[in-house]
Amino acid sequence: MLNVVAWSPDAIWVIAQKVWWFLVVLGVLISFHEFGHFLAARWVGVTVLKFSLGFGPKLFGRQVGDTEYVVSAVPLGGYVKLFGEEEGEALTPEDQRRSFTHKPLLSKMFIVAAGPGFNFLLAYLIFAGWLSTGAPLPMPSLRLLTAEVEALLPDSPADRAGLRVGDRVVSINDQEISTRPELVETIATSKGKSLTIEVRRNGQVKTFVVMPVPSPVTGGDSDDTFYTIGIEEPPPVVRAVMNGLPAAAAGFQPGDRVVAIEGKEIQSWSEMTVVVKTHPGRPLRFEVLRDGSRVVLTVTPAEEEREVNGQIIKEGRIGISGRQTFVWATSPAMALIQGMQATWRWSELTMVALYKLITGEISRKHLGGPLMIANISGSAAEQGVSSVLFLIAILSINLGILNLLPIPILDGGHLLFFGIEAIMRKPLGERQREVAQQVGLALLVCIMVFAFWNDIERLLSR
Repeated sequence: MLNVVAWSPDAIWVIAQKVWWFLVVLGVLISFHEFGHFLAARWVGVTVLKFSLGFGPKLFGRQVGDTEYVVSAVPLGGYVKLFGEEEGEALTPEDQRRSFTHKPLLSKMFIVAAGPGFNFLLAYLIFAGWLSTGAPLPMPSLRLLTAEVEALLPDSPADRAGLRVGDRVVSINDQEISTRPELVETIATSKGKSLTIEVRRNGQVKTFVVMPVPSPVTGGDSDDTFYTIGIEEPPPVVRAVMNGLPAAAAGFQPGDRVVAIEGKEIQSWSEMTVVVKTHPGRPLRFEVLRDGSRVVLTVTPAEEEREVNGQIIKEGRIGISGRQTFVWATSPAMALIQGMQATWRWSELTMVALYKLITGEISRKHLGGPLMIANISGSAAEQGVSSVLFLIAILSINLGILNLLPIPILDGGHLLFFGIEAIMRKPLGERQREVAQQVGLALLVCIMVFAFWNDIERLLSR
């Protein structure tokens, strides 16, 4: 705590910026979520008594018609208070017409589901708007959620130690590894020290000792040197083919795995890149693995000029992507379609990651809370408005999915109650609902405390 006194004005300014962008990002997410509930309620004729951004003591507010619009002190959520949420609140026929409790079951489910639905809508609007500008939009890959050895450079430290393609890394120096970014970062920042790597192969755990070497990208003369063992390279698998470039004309397809060029075996993406770049304008014979069969494709890399150290050099390019898939929209209509595709793909990644988190395939330490959101919000702001918008879209999808979990007190819990009511033809008893809400609240508090503790540990480990 004493270190706080010694913080420089620059450090305080950085923290203040992160807090500000945290409030901006969270404010947009919460506003859109609650606006979904608000509009749905008004649509079906339910009176909205209060629209609150935040919880706790009211900072300021304004009454407009039947609704009080409030900003509260704790900015970690929000709520919409509806007339007639409690049975017995609406007594007269007129009150019952504008009461939540007295609405048909489908109307109540619509109101509850509209909050998460608006989170997905927000992400879609951002993605579609992004694509309509002609800018490429990154698409996720589920392979990032596994720490599997996808490529192995010949005669690399990993190859000599005995690792094989298909091995799934479970730990490095007793540190749990569950995702590919975690694997790459741990090796890159190893400072050249010996690594004890445990992998799962054919249901068995095997241990290897590997000595990292400086990455050729950074060299070995700097304190910022990164290290490699030869498994961090992405495999030579085509993730996207760009229209109008030689690869598309030659017949390349997403999913093709390059196995050889001019008869030379190819193990990694960088090996393939070197061959392509050094042969501009020369036809190259590619062998790719497609649906279990070898296909031969001949492609002539386009010639591109690039300035290096004041000199113009010519490099080859064929127009394929292997790391992260990007999509482009060729028209506003395509932007609308691909915006839906992007929303689904990022939602799918989030759902798979959540499942792996629950089952333990991904470490619980990846769960983050307010401090992590503040940090990534500040970092996104440093990169520009587009990065902030992209972050809002991803977090909005996360918020939508988390709110649909069947946990009492969340929207998904209410939908679960309504589902039970539809099956039983009557609502759950008041006592049953109270117990479920208490259990849900306790579970939610535990998750929030755990996430906040992870934030503190990340902060202290820096």
